[in-house]
Amino acid sequence: MKRLEGKIAIITGAARGIGEAIARAFVAEGAFVYLTDIKDKQGAIVSEQIGNKSTYRRLDVREETDWQRVTLEVIEEHGRLDIAVNNAGITGFEDGIIEQNPEHASLDSWHDVHRTNLDGVFLGCKYAIQAMRKTGMGSIINISSRSGLVGIPGAAAYASSKAAVRNHSKTVALYCAEQCLNIRCNSIHPAAILTPMWEPLLGGSAPERAERMKEFVKDTPLRRFGTPEEVAAVAVLLASDEAAYMTGTELNIDGGMLAGSVAIPVVE
Repeated sequence: MKRLEGKIAIITGAARGIGEAIARAFVAEGAFVYLTDIKDKQGAIVSEQIGNKSTYRRLDVREETDWQRVTLEVIEEHGRLDIAVNNAGITGFEDGIIEQNPEHASLDSWHDVHRTNLDGVFLGCKYAIQAMRKTGMGSIINISSRSGLVGIPGAAAYASSKAAVRNHSKTVALYCAEQCLNIRCNSIHPAAILTPMWEPLLGGSAPERAERMKEFVKDTPLRRFGTPEEVAAVAVLLASDEAAYMTGTELNIDGGMLAGSVAIPVVE
């Protein structure tokens, strides 16, 4: 039997990147997936490529009415929700490089990042718990970041929002246990994963891009970017019954960055 056979899942930000990879992995493991995003054309294309074990729904994670509508549709169409992956997020650099340090970031840009990255996760957890009460069990997976564990001077809003996701995941885990619900909540903390979010920072011609990529991973012990599929593999584990005793846990996918520094051997 496949690891997610028969389970019903919602994934936010599933039109590309990590969300898309998780959607494909979940379907491959037997789940029916509601891909959600605000990139309607891309989301619909991904769902069509995946096949009849998925469907696309527009969901702006910042809007509570969208959450109410989509979760109601899931319950009406399938009777339950088993897995919720709160993946949708922004860096604040989508429209170009702007000041995001603690001294010069604007309040508007700070609010924009938190509305998506934190408010969206809050609403996702809220409506997942309500939907999962029908069966009293489920798995909520929140995509945080390595940036939620350390300070990032040039991306203060992003780091703050992801730190809050980490903490809220633990609060949700404890709340569900307190309510005698078998609803688990865990967070995943990717570091440098090569997704479209990196494009504003990489850009440029092929030689320039290669140099920038090399520079960004120079402090990563494994000296490379991670892939969305590597994050998806961890999400499959947390969504499966194999992880039935895991809640309030955070899993890092960072190529060893948080382990410390690594000695570089000298080749003569």
